[in-house]
Amino acid sequence: MFNLIMRSSDWNTGRETIPIDRVLEYTHEHIRDQFKQDDNLLLDRLIQLPCLFMQEGVSDEIAYVGQVHRPRISGREIAFEYLLDNEVPTLENSMIYANRMELDMPIDFEFSRNHWAVKEVDLYRFLLRNVQPRRQRPTVFDIPEHEGIEPTLVSAMMPFEASFDSVHTNIKQASENVNLRCRRADDIWENPAIIQDVVSLIDKSRIVVCDCTGRNPNVFYEAGIAHTLGREVILITQNEHDIPFDLRHLRFIKYLNNSEGRKALTEALQGRMQTILGH
Repeated sequence: MFNLIMRSSDWNTGRETIPIDRVLEYTHEHIRDQFKQDDNLLLDRLIQLPCLFMQEGVSDEIAYVGQVHRPRISGREIAFEYLLDNEVPTLENSMIYANRMELDMPIDFEFSRNHWAVKEVDLYRFLLRNVQPRRQRPTVFDIPEHEGIEPTLVSAMMPFEASFDSVHTNIKQASENVNLRCRRADDIWENPAIIQDVVSLIDKSRIVVCDCTGRNPNVFYEAGIAHTLGREVILITQNEHDIPFDLRHLRFIKYLNNSEGRKALTEALQGRMQTILGH
């Protein structure tokens, strides 16, 4: 069995209320009897069930799976807290509506009324049959199933050559100017394979700066990883022709590798980072 709580707006506060007389609506009588005693709701028993938190509608509204916590009667309402399960992907109401018979939701009006029902359905078995499996994990390097972005971390992807050390210094300076810290893969030695250190650094980063100067294949590979992981990527280069064709539609920063040019690079990077942090 599972709880189904429907409301008119999204689930984003962690706390909610529902009228007592709406609890156990659209619930079969033999199930209602299991959660009531002398007309009193057995809240402690109800919250042992998983819960499907839905917003009214039958299209692209988002539904979540989670658990109800700390329910209490307040006047004519039940106030409760809830926790969404991050292990379960979000669902669209259109998918739930398409499978409404399997979820014991045959009445369309149920999708447009605030209420709390209990359904005699194994929710997790339903999800296993109907929800897309998690994406395939990489085999050449490892990323955790759940990302752990460090909000102040910037990573710099560039060739490991002495001629780029000054550029790295300017990236670090731009980062520090906006209260961020910058690291490069050679700052860390945590894994036998350097690619794992690089990927781990990218995965933890809020912003990834990629210097495409010289068309270094490692930097291109790292930029691709950063884009795939959904990180904010800032492309920089000394020559616009070094930006890969597939990325030329993206904004990039061109700089000269001299003291004046690197100073301008610091200012441009700082401005771009401030814009990203303002999102």
